Amino acid sequence: MIYRFIGISNVLSLLIALLSLVCKDSASGGEHDFHEFDRFVEAELERERCPGASIAIVLGDQVIYSKGYGLANVETLTPVTTEMLFRLGSTTKMFTAAGLLMLVEEGKIQLHKPIGENLQGLDPSIARLTPHQLLSHTSGLADPNSMDGPHDETALESKVKALSDSDIFEASDTIYSYSNAGYWTAGFMIQNASNELYADFLNNHLLRPLGMKQSTFRPTVAMTWPLAVGHGPEDRSPPRVIRPLADNSATWPAGQLFSSAPEFSRFLMAFMNNGELDGRPILSKFVLNEMSKLHVAVPNENLHYGYGLSIRDVQGLRWLSHSGSRTGYGSHARMCPEKKFAVVILTNKTGVSLNPVASYATSVVLGVETEPTIASNKMALSSEELPRYSGVYANGSSRIVLAVRNNALYCEKNRLVTKVGKRSFVAKASKEAPSINFSMVLDEEGNPKYLLLRGRAYKRQSIDTSR
Repeated sequence: MIYRFIGISNVLSLLIALLSLVCKDSASGGEHDFHEFDRFVEAELERERCPGASIAIVLGDQVIYSKGYGLANVETLTPVTTEMLFRLGSTTKMFTAAGLLMLVEEGKIQLHKPIGENLQGLDPSIARLTPHQLLSHTSGLADPNSMDGPHDETALESKVKALSDSDIFEASDTIYSYSNAGYWTAGFMIQNASNELYADFLNNHLLRPLGMKQSTFRPTVAMTWPLAVGHGPEDRSPPRVIRPLADNSATWPAGQLFSSAPEFSRFLMAFMNNGELDGRPILSKFVLNEMSKLHVAVPNENLHYGYGLSIRDVQGLRWLSHSGSRTGYGSHARMCPEKKFAVVILTNKTGVSLNPVASYATSVVLGVETEPTIASNKMALSSEELPRYSGVYANGSSRIVLAVRNNALYCEKNRLVTKVGKRSFVAKASKEAPSINFSMVLDEEGNPKYLLLRGRAYKRQSIDTSR
């Protein structure tokens, strides 16, 4: 069980916690047997050293399985229950995209017109971007991120108006590169076009119509409902409660919605049922179609990005998904509209999304595999290749340095880099950091132009760092 890494000394408290876990509410699962699934979830939580999770599985227009696992707080031993709120992280982006598209449909925002035509006080480099570029991560914006910051909701406007040419790392429409700043700006567009605070617009026009009664962007509202406490760190170390709760109102549109797994499921159910839920239309065909279009290809992957959704075809089925990470929390949501199947996973440790659990749930309910097969073969780097890949790669203020030493390629923290595919690489894990997978986008001469890591493109700045 996952309690082994928590260091509980009070046996009576542990027994109470275990009893609570046994008694937690969960759907029957109907004709599907979820006993092995439960064991798999518990094993994954222990492997990730994650305190707890809430999971909901959707089929058709109903949640067929919903259950809380583990602990909401490692200090109080409070068990996770299904109604508990978790902070979503970047799965929030699908809600921001839907909200902006609702205003596009009303004629208040133009998808392919410069945002400066409607927003005053922007830096010229930001004003020329379009909503389409913001939502599809093709704006050329770098990915600055601020987990902590002001709580006053006027901070969203201030944050967007502070973006400048220094936040642009590449010309728009050049390459897909994930940017939270693009979604901050999209959120400010919603606020400006609707004359409502961003959180109020999403609440009034999307969350409440969907029946997401407890979901909220505001921490002071979330804490009045049952709430899973966020834990760190972002690795497989023992979990610890993060204090204070990370918050920055300027970044809410990119990843700070609080929701429960069953309430999040209502958005996915509406999406998969032509925008209808409980017999009422909520999301229009225009919103659904624009969100699920293949707007941009993600380099080096069998993957596209729509608006707020990643899109992948596997074994003849189209899957729409997104993962999220915020300080203290992680999430993953995926759906297959053709099968009207979806799974929502919410966790309370930084960056833990439990993607294997989503795949296991898919195999239990649909009997199909959803993870693409990725070939991985170690390939020696020749003496000619080593200087070709070495260099400094930048995305805004973030830097990745690849250097040649002792006839081998290394990145930060003295981590050996191994080539595992034509354009794919792995940096070895260190005591300070786990292994990372990245790939290269090459120019017409076959030289690296970008390094791609976790969806972000890092542009090559210099050629040789060998010594």
